[in-house]
Amino acid sequence: MGTYRRILLKLSGESLAGENRYGINSEALRLYATEIKALWEQKTEIAIVLGGGNIFRGLQGLKKGFDRVQGDQMGMLATIINSMALRSALEEMGIQSTVLSAIPIETICEKMSRQRAVGLLESGHVVIIAGGTGNPFFTTDSAAALRAIETEAEVLLKGTRVDGVYSADPEKDPSAVKYDQISFDEAIKKNLRVMDTTAFTLCRENTLPIIVFNVNEKGVLFDIVVNGKPRGTLVT
Repeated sequence: MGTYRRILLKLSGESLAGENRYGINSEALRLYATEIKALWEQKTEIAIVLGGGNIFRGLQGLKKGFDRVQGDQMGMLATIINSMALRSALEEMGIQSTVLSAIPIETICEKMSRQRAVGLLESGHVVIIAGGTGNPFFTTDSAAALRAIETEAEVLLKGTRVDGVYSADPEKDPSAVKYDQISFDEAIKKNLRVMDTTAFTLCRENTLPIIVFNVNEKGVLFDIVVNGKPRGTLVT
């Protein structure tokens, strides 16, 4: 692990819910905005992809009478809501930020394009990329991998509730072993499910490393990105 000039940060929608199961928790939002600000002040170029599971998850819609395509489209809209909330929190801290979306909504956010995203990053904006890939059947993890590659990020940072990749779910299995470093092939073979296979494959084929870390641990992002400390798990 080392210091990084341009990163893509992936946060789940559930992380924005904080201790709640639904919606956006203002304390969680403020924590993440503060962590991002610390990187921004060091001139790190930051792109962010948020999930939408705190508002609506496409697969869950199948149980509620929605077909998969409509459910996924509703989930994409949920990511736009989360992205707007994070943009508002960042702007309150004086950080220039822009929401780009795979789904164009002219009065709310701009259409995502690689050229626009890279231009904004180079000008010092935090770029929040919403709307997933714009297509059903793809997760926001896959969207994060795609956007990281498009924007030429040096690393994809995946925030989770635990401090890295384990052999099993450490919240359920106390004997689970943490990996400090693991290869894409081994992660896929062991079916570790930190990110979906599509996301892993995109990163592997484009030699984009992933660092999995505890998103709720204060200062961990700064340690990884600025100080180059080996925190979490490196997947490469």
